[in-house]
Amino acid sequence: MSHRHRGERLGELFRREFTRLLLGPLKDPRLEGVTVTDVRATRDLSFATVYVRADEDVEAAVEGLEHAAGFIRRELGRSLRLRKIPEFRFLPDETPEHASRIEALLREVRESDGRREG
Repeated sequence: MSHRHRGERLGELFRREFTRLLLGPLKDPRLEGVTVTDVRATRDLSFATVYVRADEDVEAAVEGLEHAAGFIRRELGRSLRLRKIPEFRFLPDETPEHASRIEALLREVRESDGRREG
Protein backbone atom coordinates (compact mmCIF):
# COMPACT_ATOMS: atom_id res chain seq x y z
CA MET A 1 0.00 0.00 0.00
CA SER A 2 1.35 3.43 -0.85
CA HIS A 3 2.41 5.91 1.81
CA ARG A 4 -0.07 8.41 0.46
CA HIS A 5 -3.04 6.13 1.03
CA ARG A 6 -1.78 5.21 4.49
CA GLY A 7 -1.39 8.90 5.33
CA GLU A 8 -4.92 9.64 4.15
CA ARG A 9 -6.31 6.73 6.18
CA LEU A 10 -4.44 7.82 9.28
CA GLY A 11 -5.54 11.43 8.80
CA GLU A 12 -9.17 10.30 8.62
CA LEU A 13 -8.67 8.07 11.67
CA PHE A 14 -7.19 10.97 13.64
CA ARG A 15 -10.02 13.28 12.50
CA ARG A 16 -12.65 10.81 13.76
CA GLU A 17 -10.85 10.39 17.08
CA PHE A 18 -10.57 14.15 17.52
CA THR A 19 -14.32 14.42 16.91
CA ARG A 20 -14.95 11.73 19.53
CA LEU A 21 -12.78 13.60 22.04
CA LEU A 22 -14.48 16.93 21.28
CA LEU A 23 -17.89 15.37 21.87
CA GLY A 24 -16.77 13.59 25.05
CA PRO A 25 -13.86 14.08 27.39
CA LEU A 26 -12.64 17.52 26.25
CA LYS A 27 -14.59 19.93 28.45
CA ASP A 28 -12.82 23.23 27.70
CA PRO A 29 -15.47 25.88 26.88
CA ARG A 30 -13.20 27.20 24.10
CA LEU A 31 -13.84 23.91 22.27
CA GLU A 32 -17.62 24.18 22.05
CA GLY A 33 -18.74 24.27 18.43
CA VAL A 34 -15.33 23.18 17.14
CA THR A 35 -15.05 20.92 14.10
CA VAL A 36 -11.88 19.16 12.94
CA THR A 37 -12.04 19.39 9.16
CA ASP A 38 -8.80 17.66 8.22
CA VAL A 39 -5.67 16.07 9.70
CA ARG A 40 -2.50 15.72 7.65
CA ALA A 41 0.31 13.65 9.13
CA THR A 42 3.90 13.43 7.99
CA ARG A 43 5.02 10.08 6.57
CA ASP A 44 6.93 9.14 9.71
CA LEU A 45 4.07 10.30 12.00
CA SER A 46 6.34 12.77 13.78
CA PHE A 47 3.91 15.63 13.25
CA ALA A 48 0.35 16.16 12.15
CA THR A 49 -1.44 19.36 11.24
CA VAL A 50 -5.01 19.55 12.48
CA TYR A 51 -7.31 22.00 10.66
CA VAL A 52 -10.24 23.30 12.69
CA ARG A 53 -13.31 25.49 12.28
CA ALA A 54 -15.29 27.02 15.11
CA ASP A 55 -18.77 28.45 15.51
CA GLU A 56 -17.31 31.30 17.55
CA ASP A 57 -13.64 32.20 18.04
CA VAL A 58 -11.35 29.90 16.04
CA GLU A 59 -8.22 31.39 17.65
CA ALA A 60 -9.56 30.55 21.12
CA ALA A 61 -10.37 27.04 19.84
CA VAL A 62 -6.78 26.62 18.62
CA GLU A 63 -5.51 27.77 22.03
CA GLY A 64 -7.81 25.28 23.76
CA LEU A 65 -6.59 22.44 21.58
CA GLU A 66 -2.96 23.41 22.13
CA HIS A 67 -3.62 23.43 25.88
CA ALA A 68 -5.15 19.93 25.66
CA ALA A 69 -2.50 18.50 23.29
CA GLY A 70 -0.85 16.28 25.92
CA PHE A 71 -4.21 14.87 27.02
CA ILE A 72 -5.20 14.33 23.38
CA ARG A 73 -1.99 12.43 22.60
CA ARG A 74 -2.46 10.19 25.67
CA GLU A 75 -6.08 9.47 24.74
CA LEU A 76 -5.17 8.70 21.13
CA GLY A 77 -2.35 6.46 22.35
CA ARG A 78 -4.87 4.50 24.41
CA SER A 79 -7.55 4.25 21.73
CA LEU A 80 -5.42 3.66 18.61
CA ARG A 81 -3.00 0.83 18.13
CA LEU A 82 -0.17 2.79 16.57
CA ARG A 83 3.50 2.68 17.45
CA LYS A 84 3.70 6.43 17.33
CA ILE A 85 1.26 9.27 17.99
CA PRO A 86 2.38 12.50 16.28
CA GLU A 87 2.92 15.91 17.81
CA PHE A 88 -0.08 17.98 16.75
CA ARG A 89 -0.13 21.48 15.31
CA PHE A 90 -3.52 23.17 15.22
CA LEU A 91 -4.47 25.69 12.53
CA PRO A 92 -7.70 27.41 11.49
CA ASP A 93 -9.19 25.89 8.34
CA GLU A 94 -9.43 28.81 5.96
CA THR A 95 -10.54 26.77 2.95
CA PRO A 96 -14.06 28.29 2.72
CA GLU A 97 -12.66 31.82 2.90
CA HIS A 98 -10.12 31.05 0.17
CA ALA A 99 -12.81 29.47 -2.00
CA SER A 100 -15.06 32.52 -1.57
CA ARG A 101 -12.20 34.84 -2.53
CA ILE A 102 -11.40 32.77 -5.65
CA GLU A 103 -15.08 32.74 -6.65
CA ALA A 104 -15.25 36.52 -6.25
CA LEU A 105 -12.15 36.98 -8.41
CA LEU A 106 -13.54 34.68 -11.10
CA ARG A 107 -16.85 36.56 -11.05
CA GLU A 108 -14.95 39.85 -11.52
CA VAL A 109 -13.05 38.42 -14.49
CA ARG A 110 -16.27 37.13 -16.10
CA GLU A 111 -17.99 40.47 -15.60
CA SER A 112 -14.99 42.30 -16.99
CA ASP A 113 -14.91 40.01 -20.05
CA GLY A 114 -18.66 40.50 -20.55
CA ARG A 115 -18.29 44.29 -20.59
CA ARG A 116 -15.47 44.10 -23.15
CA GLU A 117 -17.48 41.88 -25.52
CA GLY A 118 -20.61 44.00 -25.34
